[in-house]
Amino acid sequence: MIHFVATDFNPLKINSNIPMSSVGTYHINICCILNVFNVFYVRIFCMFIINFKLFIYKMPNTYHQIYIQVVFAVKNREAAIDKLWKSKLLGVIGNLINETGCKTIIVNGVEDHIHCLIGLKPAISISELMKIVKAKSSKYINDHHLTNSRFEWQEGYGVFSYSQSQIDVVYKYIANQEEHHKKKSFKEEYLEFLDKFEIPFDEKYTFGDLI
Repeated sequence: MIHFVATDFNPLKINSNIPMSSVGTYHINICCILNVFNVFYVRIFCMFIINFKLFIYKMPNTYHQIYIQVVFAVKNREAAIDKLWKSKLLGVIGNLINETGCKTIIVNGVEDHIHCLIGLKPAISISELMKIVKAKSSKYINDHHLTNSRFEWQEGYGVFSYSQSQIDVVYKYIANQEEHHKKKSFKEEYLEFLDKFEIPFDEKYTFGDLI
């Protein structure tokens, strides 16, 4: 609250002809005036706070358009994803992506790796997103005993960004993974991605467990 303080105030100095009997009345009137000023300025302050909050709430949202393709493999690139339950796994991965606030555009893959086309939410990092997706999807596989041995994803992943004009092409590419990998291995495909996007790598370490 805003306070106003009057010091060394003597109502008798205003007019020496004021009778002593009127001093109390003037004092009360001045106090009333000060109280009115207090209420007035408090109301202004409150209105300022309310309007400021309304301004904050009405500020425009953050607009974004970030498209990425994430590629990750089964540990040691084993052909562990069975066609009998692959569609369930793809659905689980898609839901996990959506639960983070990101948008699943398409998820597909073959027996040894997965491709995800995602509309990324700026508030979440790619590393955080992939940590959630890989941990919870592998838990789903193990909890439902879908493989004979413990299932794990390979450490790391590849992530590639795209513009709006490229989304249809990337979507079709991911949708046709089965046909695509009849002619090309995952290793060949992955190395092509790294070359295309001019990402430096050492093949000895990228696919060290296969050589």
